[in-house]
Amino acid sequence: MILRYRREILLGLVTVVAVGVLLLLFTHGGQVAASAEPNFELARAAAGVQSVANPDTMAPEAKQDPCLHCHIAGEEKGLWTPLIRWLVFGTAGIAAVFGMVQSVSMWQTRAPWKPLISRAGTWIDERYEVAKPLEKMLSKPVPDWQRRWWYCLGGLTAFFFAVQALTGIMLAFYYQPTPDAAYASIQFIETEVRFGAAIRIIHHWSANGMILMATAHMLRVFIMGAYKKPRELNWVSGVTLLIMTLAFGLTGYLLPWDQRAYWATTVATEIAGAMPAIGNLALIFLRVGWNITALTLSRFYALHVLVIPIITVTFMGLHFMMVRKQGIMKPL
Repeated sequence: MILRYRREILLGLVTVVAVGVLLLLFTHGGQVAASAEPNFELARAAAGVQSVANPDTMAPEAKQDPCLHCHIAGEEKGLWTPLIRWLVFGTAGIAAVFGMVQSVSMWQTRAPWKPLISRAGTWIDERYEVAKPLEKMLSKPVPDWQRRWWYCLGGLTAFFFAVQALTGIMLAFYYQPTPDAAYASIQFIETEVRFGAAIRIIHHWSANGMILMATAHMLRVFIMGAYKKPRELNWVSGVTLLIMTLAFGLTGYLLPWDQRAYWATTVATEIAGAMPAIGNLALIFLRVGWNITALTLSRFYALHVLVIPIITVTFMGLHFMMVRKQGIMKPL
């Protein structure tokens, strides 16, 4: 009987040993950290508090968490050590627990292990019956002529939009949309935030790539006549997405709040104000008045991160649904 289940017994012993080692390491690390006393003199100096001449007359200082040494003393030593420790040993512990659960499940059911993703899919399909519609939508064959590079321009535009969304969320964690703090927050991202300059330059160049790919995609559709019946609404949604892409560029250009952003936005809004009949209305709507002020920056930021993304995602969904329903037009 013992030999029959030797694999499960061996896995259990390995798990117990691994958990013991993890507990020993974390306990030892906690004792070492607790024994280290923070430098209160340096903390007072950083806070602008003068030290007392006779320290014996002072009340004993309360012990502070040494894990906050980077915030108290301004140190940047060993900041990655706790994270790496948790990633390595946490991943090992999760893998050990998952292996034990898998072995126990196979032992009890006497059946091959079914992946968790398949179980979740089965659980959802039993309740909402989504497998057949998804299979019909995702199992369409792709002809060879649709695999040429010029049919991938729309997909590249969507890819650049996803990159824009991800990097934009990262930048929004530190950006402050006020005239006093906008440029300073950009400099903080560039110089102080880890990988901040890289994230910002990726956001910048992916914006250019999105505009380029969207324009190329529209030219390909127009040249091949893919806007004709029955794909008229595809073309309308595509034109709307192109306008939203250009609006992303216009509203995002002002956010750094430097001289180039200010005067470029001045020229762009003056061009909008030169439209017949509705020029003044467009100018006042964009600037929130006759001049570029703090309200202009707030409006452009709201348009850039809220209004335009919602419109873009909505029309992208409609565009993709129509393309999947009608397919891609055959070449001329």
